[in-house]
Amino acid sequence: MLKRLRQRKRIQLLLGLLIGTAFGFLLQKGGLTNYGTIIGQLLLRDFTVLKVMVTAIVTGMLGIYVLRHFGLASLHPKPGSVGSSVIGGLLFGVGFGLLGYCPGTIAGAVGQGSIDALLGGAVGILIGAALFASLYPVLETAILHLGDFGKLTFPELLKTRSWVVVGSFVIGLTALLFLIEARGL
Repeated sequence: MLKRLRQRKRIQLLLGLLIGTAFGFLLQKGGLTNYGTIIGQLLLRDFTVLKVMVTAIVTGMLGIYVLRHFGLASLHPKPGSVGSSVIGGLLFGVGFGLLGYCPGTIAGAVGQGSIDALLGGAVGILIGAALFASLYPVLETAILHLGDFGKLTFPELLKTRSWVVVGSFVIGLTALLFLIEARGL
């Protein structure tokens, strides 16, 4: 069924639109398109963003590995490097810190009518993408492949079974959620 679905481009586009719309709606309903909520997280005063992200990581991790266990999904990790992670982290972090939105919350905030997200965020993403594309040939040879680690996953890095890593992350992140709640954060 999933293979047939992948071959139907129009259905994929429709599903992408519906899932993206639902995602944006849920971000907005959760308060994650609110500039104050995001800045509160950066100032370590409001942990709504962390709670949502950790919940999504636990749910996604369990979901993917359960689907994988039953042969309904497969992992296709992309190759990575320290250089590309540093460049990506800096670009994301600077944009997030300056504007108070990440790419997903920019889309949700634009959808709710936030002018700062439209003019600063969406335009900023386009300018940043254009700059990155124009600098890519230089970045690729100079920085992006530094510390190349290929398609390495945590279970491969730790030389252990996937469920050991998944279980450890799920237990640790769930404990973090309970700790945050117990402290009233």
